Amino acid sequence: MIQQQAFTFNPFQENTWILSNESKQAIIMDPGCSNAAEENILSKYISENELIPAAVWLTHCHIDHVLGLDFCIRKWGIPYYLHPDEKPALKAVEVYAPAYGFTNFRLPETEGLVLNAGEISLEEDVFRILFVPGHSPGHIAFYHAASAQIWAGDVLFRESIGRTDLPGGDHGQLEKSIREKLYTLAPETIVHSGHGPDTSIGHEKRHNPFVRG
Repeated sequence: MIQQQAFTFNPFQENTWILSNESKQAIIMDPGCSNAAEENILSKYISENELIPAAVWLTHCHIDHVLGLDFCIRKWGIPYYLHPDEKPALKAVEVYAPAYGFTNFRLPETEGLVLNAGEISLEEDVFRILFVPGHSPGHIAFYHAASAQIWAGDVLFRESIGRTDLPGGDHGQLEKSIREKLYTLAPETIVHSGHGPDTSIGHEKRHNPFVRG
């Protein structure tokens, strides 16, 4: 059974997710820890729960979702996965991070491993990779059918949607991603977002003012 824990990090109030299984293997999703204090919070949780980080999974590569990427890779010696269309966005963070006050940000020395459509697993737990561009060109979501949960990054929020006024954003494409990829899931599917509280597919189809089901 998949266990999940969220930590809200950095000035953008981004949700960093830790997914783990019964054998203590763990995935760090969208590490947004931006300073030593936040890095310690993440490390303490992993240590106290005797978790073994296996990889970092990235839904997309906006600055708030990757501030802790290099830290995680160096500390635990793990690979990271991203959609190929997000590689330019990740490289761009190093250029504009100082303008947001993150003068110590650095890119990982290792190349990210490519995720397209298909599946990715944490041991026996299989996640379907959904390509859901619109907020960013290579945005993906991770759907765990066995527990009816999806980690949707910044595509769909509780009664809101991801912004599309950033470089690479496309409102029409985002709406299409939500309707064709997310709203086709079962209504009881829990949506874990990159910001804010959890929601469900059924709730958003009924109440989301931007994209109704």
